[in-house]
Amino acid sequence: MKKEKRYLVPGDYMADPAVHVFNDRLYIYPSHDWESGIPENDNGDHFNMKDYHVFSTDNPMTGEITDHGLVLTTEDIPWAGRQLWDCDIAEKHGKYYMYFPLKDQNDIFRIGVAIGERPEGPFIPQPDPMRGSHSIDPAILNDGDGNYYMYFGGLWGGQLQRYRDNKALESATFPADNEPAIPARIAKLSEDMLQFAEEPKPVVILDENGEPLTAGDNKRRFFEASWIHKYNGKYYFSYSTGDTHLLCYAIGDNPYGPFTYQGVILTPVVGWTTHHAIVEYKGKWYLFHHDSVPSGGRTWLRSLKVCELEYDADGRIITIDGLE
Repeated sequence: MKKEKRYLVPGDYMADPAVHVFNDRLYIYPSHDWESGIPENDNGDHFNMKDYHVFSTDNPMTGEITDHGLVLTTEDIPWAGRQLWDCDIAEKHGKYYMYFPLKDQNDIFRIGVAIGERPEGPFIPQPDPMRGSHSIDPAILNDGDGNYYMYFGGLWGGQLQRYRDNKALESATFPADNEPAIPARIAKLSEDMLQFAEEPKPVVILDENGEPLTAGDNKRRFFEASWIHKYNGKYYFSYSTGDTHLLCYAIGDNPYGPFTYQGVILTPVVGWTTHHAIVEYKGKWYLFHHDSVPSGGRTWLRSLKVCELEYDADGRIITIDGLE
């Protein structure tokens, strides 16, 4: 389906949006691309982001986009190495917790937490990363019952292939094409929102026959960019397929899944990566994502976009054309 789309921050390169409603206003938490001069490679070293801005609006399609400025930088974070990739945020008891992936000084991705008093920040980082955290792309579900969950993980540059059962391997390994794909992870957060309350568990995606998607099924299997939202009592786990450049989704009955594959949300855009957020605001649903059209197709300089998202009568998301 063709949808009207809007570039949200035309004067800068922002990507990987997390989006939430706080105080009846939409807040957008993107990563921040810049021309680092690092050659492009499969590990994503050219995505050498180093800070975050926060944006907000009361109408994503036509309203003014407010830039609340710089809210966190690598220089603020005591354990920082490099590559401050995409983040997400959650509110609890009037405080705002920002979760961010960052390579430590050994070039290993960990997930950190920074705390703010307002949704627009600024955010003050904790002195150390979350214990047992690894990989990238944290996404937070507030389940509405007092429980908060983090989904995370990403292949290739996201380093998830370096772990099995949350333990680091001596060398990265990928399953054979006919073996179950490497899954994203989920963990309930502790009461203070600063640590995992449990060992992270696999987020299993099943095919139409109830079998786990395989590693060779690269148009449907998980690669990175977890997002989770609820619609009509169901849990919609959405994600990027990475090297096949699709946004897909699967549906489950509880936060842990398993989730059954449903289809494509967004077809490929201009640019290698696809990363998104889905949110309801004032009775409409929106898909936030990015592409590289304004930078002339340079995949490491991406621009935020938004369009409306719709469901059919059976609760299936209607596929959106990424090139329109």
